Amino acid sequence: MTDMFLEKFRALVPKYLEDEWQEADGLTTEELDKALAEHQFEIPLVLREFYLALGGCEDLMEAYHYFWDPEELEVDDEGFLMFLEDEEEQFTWGFRVGDLSVPDPIVYRRNNARGQWKSEEGTFSEFVFDMFEWAFEEEEEE
Repeated sequence: MTDMFLEKFRALVPKYLEDEWQEADGLTTEELDKALAEHQFEIPLVLREFYLALGGCEDLMEAYHYFWDPEELEVDDEGFLMFLEDEEEQFTWGFRVGDLSVPDPIVYRRNNARGQWKSEEGTFSEFVFDMFEWAFEEEEEE
C-alpha cells in the first residue's frame, strides 16, 4: 500500500521546528506494530502514518495537546477510539470504532465534563494540519 500521508506529516518537522525530519522523529514499523499488538482493534491508515512520521517527536506529539502513545490508545464505553487530549484534560478526540477501516476518518471531540461526543466535521489529516497551524501561529504571536 502506498503512503498517503507519511510525507505530509514528516514535512511538519521542518515547517514548525525548523529542523530536518529524522528517523528518530517517527516510530519504526516494528515499534508501532509491537505497541499496537495488545489492542483488539486496527487503527486507521492516517493514524498509523502519523505515528510512523511523528511518533517519536515530542515537540509535535505534545504541542498544546497530547497525542497518546500507540500503546495507550483505548476505546471508551461509547465506541470511540481515543487518541488525543488537551492540556487541561477538558476535551478528548477520537474516531468512531465503526470508522476505523476508513483511511482518513472524521474526528470527534468529547467534552469530558459532559461526556458528549461531537463531530469536528473534518478528517484526521485536516484536523491535525489545522491544529498544528493554530498551535504554532499562537506561539509566534506571543
